[in-house]
Amino acid sequence: MDLVTDAPCGDLELVHAFADGPMPTGVSVSHAGRIFVNFPKWGDDVRFTVGELRDGQVVPYPDQTWNSPDGDDDETAFVSVQSIVVDPADRLWVLDTGSPMFQPTKVGGPKLVCVDLATDTVVQTIVFPRETALETTYLNDVRFDLRRGEGGIAYITDSSDQGENAIIVVDLASGESWRALRDHPSTTAEQPPAFVPMVEGRPFVEQEEPDGERQPITMGADGIAISADGARLWYCPLASRHWYSVPTDALVDRSLSADEVGAQVVDEGDKGSAGDGLETDETGTIYATAGEQNAILRRRPDGVVETLVHDSRLLWPDTMSVAADGHLYVTANQLHRQEKYRGGTDERVYPYALFRTRIGAGPVRLR
Repeated sequence: MDLVTDAPCGDLELVHAFADGPMPTGVSVSHAGRIFVNFPKWGDDVRFTVGELRDGQVVPYPDQTWNSPDGDDDETAFVSVQSIVVDPADRLWVLDTGSPMFQPTKVGGPKLVCVDLATDTVVQTIVFPRETALETTYLNDVRFDLRRGEGGIAYITDSSDQGENAIIVVDLASGESWRALRDHPSTTAEQPPAFVPMVEGRPFVEQEEPDGERQPITMGADGIAISADGARLWYCPLASRHWYSVPTDALVDRSLSADEVGAQVVDEGDKGSAGDGLETDETGTIYATAGEQNAILRRRPDGVVETLVHDSRLLWPDTMSVAADGHLYVTANQLHRQEKYRGGTDERVYPYALFRTRIGAGPVRLR
């Protein structure tokens, strides 16, 4: 009898192969089907940090000027973008870390920028003050609920690997922002020996030196998703196999103390893998990237967790985007093969990839 192990499952369609250039992280698809991607400045030659996929090519978006910053504190250009997300009103929001090579941030660099897709022009820039974006802050991903307040609320993960982790809450009308769940156990990295991620059969560590010394990855709150009804925010540290949720009412209530907000966090259990991507669809299904298994998992509304797709080509599935065409899009960028995780040798191999898989559901649109 043949025993088949590690067999692929699910259907994975290649949307675009990045045959050269920098590694992508984020992807988002507009209501009309336009596809946007971004490239953080982690050491590759990044000519533009935000792009749009047009006719099989990635071009700077909204233009090269916005992708040509004059320093790390430039409020009028993208410094180093980690995530781009189309909101329920079909606007593209650009989450700028202001932190090339994970360097300390300067005020003016970390920001949230809104681009009107009808005119391809920037219509709003929210620059985060120092009390929101610390020197150690690394803005990772963002989700929106446009029903709250005058202009909506944004929720952002701070996944810093060298400072305080948190969920950042932003009032889009006023631009006011604040930090919640500051270094709460749910937003911080787990540590070995309790947690040692394994990717492609090797420990995923920040340094793997010839002498055998290894430093654990320490990235905190990373993946983020909002429930279909907007009542709960789901999130997970990269350095963890657990995911968590918290009522959005608690995050926006400035009268609550940190302890009162923290007391409402729910440990949603072991999701089965380390990974840095979360997403939801209109049915209430929650998706999670599974970097250790080259897979994408989903948690059905009844609470059952199952594998949506497993494929050897999913070499570190990173960011996901549910599109109106009923597909889930995902980047695969070989993040774990960078030289700092492989003992000084860059083991990434072109191409990086953008895939999609059919889910038969549309995006969450809270507006």
